[in-house]
Amino acid sequence: MPSTGGSRILEGYRPAFDATAVQRLRESGAILIGKTNLDEFGMGSTTEGSGFQVTANPWDVSRVPGGSSGGSAAAVSARQCVVSLGSDTGGSVRQPASFCGVVGVKPTYGRVSRFGLMAYASSLDAIGCFGSSVVDSAIILNAISGHDRLDATSSKHDVPDYVTELISTDNMGSKPLKGTRVGVIRETLGEGVEGEIISSIQAAASHLEELGAVVSEASLPSFSLGLPAYYILATSESSSNLSRYDGIRYGKQVPEDELASLYGNSRASGFGCEVKMRILMGTYALSAGYYDAYYKRAQQVRSLVQRSFKEALDENHILISPAAPSAAYMIGEKINDPLAMYAGDIMTVNVNLAGLPALVVPCGFVGGLSPLPGRLFRVGHVFERTLKGHRFVPPTMALSGS
Repeated sequence: MPSTGGSRILEGYRPAFDATAVQRLRESGAILIGKTNLDEFGMGSTTEGSGFQVTANPWDVSRVPGGSSGGSAAAVSARQCVVSLGSDTGGSVRQPASFCGVVGVKPTYGRVSRFGLMAYASSLDAIGCFGSSVVDSAIILNAISGHDRLDATSSKHDVPDYVTELISTDNMGSKPLKGTRVGVIRETLGEGVEGEIISSIQAAASHLEELGAVVSEASLPSFSLGLPAYYILATSESSSNLSRYDGIRYGKQVPEDELASLYGNSRASGFGCEVKMRILMGTYALSAGYYDAYYKRAQQVRSLVQRSFKEALDENHILISPAAPSAAYMIGEKINDPLAMYAGDIMTVNVNLAGLPALVVPCGFVGGLSPLPGRLFRVGHVFERTLKGHRFVPPTMALSGS
């Protein structure tokens, strides 16, 4: 079926094969009903960067669903499908899952084959999934995981059965998480995070304590360094990956007499503003004289981030934080302030730099609107099943009886 990556440069493009993740869903008996909208080539946090149209949040159509995989999150939230796939380079599954009140999973790097995924930043990209429950998300991750000879970065480790690892509701008991050590990341609950977000996460931590978990504060000293490092690495890799869209091999072509003009004009008319900006940023960071100052230092920061997570996870079984510093904002509110939009990724990018898995579970509401996150399958399932007083179904769907 047509696959555009949200970009006009691929308008009308039909790939010759399925991605491995899609092929495995077909083999598992899944019914595939279509593609969803996203920010162009995964570059954005609101789905306003799509080359085609803006996706609305099912909870409030005047608000963004998050991004870049906003269409996938909105489709599950609106009960248009049971589960969906999305790509997560710096939070593009987790942030829209939070904004739309659904479960979102970003697997360990290499757990799911990237063969057939349109590359943005190859060392960070991961195929993730959305579901209306932790069980649904576990089922779909089971289906798409595993080694793939077509992807050299895919893991050869055996895939556990994530569903059988979940505790049955009937067997939970009063303290189903007894002995589980949970660390609340200190740096995610400070300046710049909305008060209601902090309150919801603290309430979620208290709920985990009631379930028997031992909750303490965890610190990631390099946390604030992750965001600038991420944008250096991601834009650098995108400048290389997107060079394949040249108007010759596939995609939109503007007829020209000169090869350089054909390249330039095909890309100028096919790529959106955000994609062009990130390509330019990445090309600059990789250029002679700036490589050591930017790209090399960003790789060093990446190592610091990985070390910080390792130290924190030596002391804790899981770490929890918000998925975003705010709830879903109004469509158009931040579209002209890219730095503010980039800053919204601060909660999620470090996980991609470290290559770790992450799970977003709705835990409450802000201002009566968007649900917020909690984190992984076993803990998430218990948390989800024991959280009372919330039904994460958009009001319009609840009224229709869905």
